[in-house]
Amino acid sequence: MTKILFVEDDQNLGLLLKENLDNKGFDTVWHKDGAEGLTAFCDQEFDLCILDVMLPVKDGFTLAKEIRTINKDIPIIFLTARSMHEDKIQGLEIGADDYITKPFSTHELYLRINAILRRTQNKTQPQDKAGNLGMYSFDHNKMTLTAGDTVRRLSAKEADLLQVLILHKEQWVSRSDILNKVWGSDDYFSAKSMDVYISKIRKILRDDPQIEILNAYGSGYKLIVNER
Repeated sequence: MTKILFVEDDQNLGLLLKENLDNKGFDTVWHKDGAEGLTAFCDQEFDLCILDVMLPVKDGFTLAKEIRTINKDIPIIFLTARSMHEDKIQGLEIGADDYITKPFSTHELYLRINAILRRTQNKTQPQDKAGNLGMYSFDHNKMTLTAGDTVRRLSAKEADLLQVLILHKEQWVSRSDILNKVWGSDDYFSAKSMDVYISKIRKILRDDPQIEILNAYGSGYKLIVNER
């Protein structure tokens, strides 16, 4: 299910669009100001963002810039009551994939979302096969990590966890997303298990000082490879 971050402060429009998008089969997370929207984006994984330009606390352009520092590829659609040419140029310069001026039909928005998703999802996706990670070669299918002539066999959970981190390399991945993808739930016991496995992965990779797994306390993790 495609997950959409929707940030709109108008109560009536927000309710209407969320209900319509949910009915179309999307998982729509609605927030009413830019600060809440940014917090949600940092805590969860989304496939597309729909942002009103005129938002309280943090406007849509500022929110989009901050989202782009976290994920440079996620599609963004701006909604605005302003039709000024300069505003559209600013939105596109930030990296918006589309810009819709109010009023608009919900069907038009639905068609534009689908057009963007078709375009972005047709890009080459990471393959579930062997790949390089610093000094290592990782094969998720075989659950092996190879360095030179040394082959280390990983457990299923270790391989799945490492795969998630690699597929999101250089990006923050929220704890809840990791838990749901690897453990199938984000309850207390799964969370404690994940912390143990993160420690195991760090120890497994410690022979390569270029590799780091960063921790945003209580929020998520990021796998990086420091090129030297």
